[in-house]
Amino acid sequence: MENTSQRTNAPDPHAPLDVLILAAGLGTRMRSRTAKVLHKLGGLPLIAHVCRAAAALSPRRIYVVVGHQAEEVEAAVRRELGEGVRFVLQKEQRGTGDAVMAARAELEKADATLLVLSGDVPLVRPETLGALIHQHRTHRGRGAACTLLCVRLDDPTGYGRVVRDQEGRVVRIVEQRDASPEERQIKEVNAGIYCFETRALFRALEKVQPTNAQGEYYLTDVPSILRAEGEDVSVYIHADAREVAGINTRAELAEFERVLRMRTLRRLMLEGVTIIDPMSTYIGPDVQIARDTIIYPNVHIEGRTTIGEGCTIYPGARIADSLIGNEVTVKDHSIIIESEIEDGCAVGPFAHLRMGAHLAAGAAVGNFVEVKKSRLGRKTKAMHLAYLGDATIGERTNIGAGTITCNYDGVRKHETIIEDEVRIGSDTMLVAPVRVGARAVTGAGSVVIRDVPPDTLVAGVPAVVKKHLKEEEAPAARQPSSELNAVGRDP
Repeated sequence: MENTSQRTNAPDPHAPLDVLILAAGLGTRMRSRTAKVLHKLGGLPLIAHVCRAAAALSPRRIYVVVGHQAEEVEAAVRRELGEGVRFVLQKEQRGTGDAVMAARAELEKADATLLVLSGDVPLVRPETLGALIHQHRTHRGRGAACTLLCVRLDDPTGYGRVVRDQEGRVVRIVEQRDASPEERQIKEVNAGIYCFETRALFRALEKVQPTNAQGEYYLTDVPSILRAEGEDVSVYIHADAREVAGINTRAELAEFERVLRMRTLRRLMLEGVTIIDPMSTYIGPDVQIARDTIIYPNVHIEGRTTIGEGCTIYPGARIADSLIGNEVTVKDHSIIIESEIEDGCAVGPFAHLRMGAHLAAGAAVGNFVEVKKSRLGRKTKAMHLAYLGDATIGERTNIGAGTITCNYDGVRKHETIIEDEVRIGSDTMLVAPVRVGARAVTGAGSVVIRDVPPDTLVAGVPAVVKKHLKEEEAPAARQPSSELNAVGRDP
């Protein structure tokens, strides 16, 4: 974008692309013992957002420079990128130039284009990075040795200023602490995202000296060194300063959370989701919701959750890492974590599903029912005050109020199996391991410690068989009795 002296080496427009992410710093302004890139935005570490943007470019390889809490940072990166990423340890944090030099052994012999990113710039889009790379490779028809991504700010305080000569060519980048009063008036600032030709980069880095207020090796010194060597330095001006900004404080983290949240909500609304009050709704960036679903205020939907068409999510609900089918109703203040809800189910209010809970089509759980690591079959209902843990429950079964599967013996968890068309009476305790046969009935207050045969009524403490039910009589329970009156048959 500005004239420079004659290039000594033109980059190959077909050279492979490598990405280097700088993620070694602690981030002292966060006032935290946690490394800055591990702080979460939209439920993901900051570094994860940067990794996604980098991976979308399909580079040959991604390198990450680590330092503070290296093991934790590496684990976060591997969760996002898998095992193909390479890590470089910066033993002492002596500036961005030193961070890049830590990767010299991995990179300097590669005849490649190197994209350098910061691990604390989570909103940067692959499209922006792609445009930067394109300009780098096509600058003045022959490409550049270095291309800076810059923005213009009304208030550039804290950022490195881009100093140009009278012909508009980059002279140098000067950091805030080293800038003169005149240089601090410059509105054009360095965003800290660069493209380099790898060989030219490391040749220039050898000449970088810590002659600055911080006593650090600045990567920002490289453009002026390359200019002095006769290399082309290009500038890509980006219009959205927020997109390429880094996070330095908790206040900025909260502001970025708002920006990311509104970006996600806008996407979903344009795809056909009704969000009644966006200002009070939190939906994570990985959530997928199909059209004609209605989201009420004060709902939190997180992680890798997918919600189908025509659902209604009422106020106060929290859903994380779950699969919700079509035409599902989640009533007020229900919690669904790592669970699957099939089509036509109803949950809540005040229900809690967790650890792989699974409701088959048409099932329902109601007020103050907890389902943990259990499956409810088609059209099965548990409508009031129940705990169902480590249970497999068949189809068209009714679980009465106050039912508990006593799944833990103090050492191990055990399974409860309830077959099809069973009626579990109110306040029944099922002491696992135990099986209740098809079409059986338990009386109110029963403590079931032995398997219940099909087509029987059991009652008592411990429960014993009181009656053998004929198949045609068991579901209807036509004749009332003192035992049958208390059988749970919730609507």
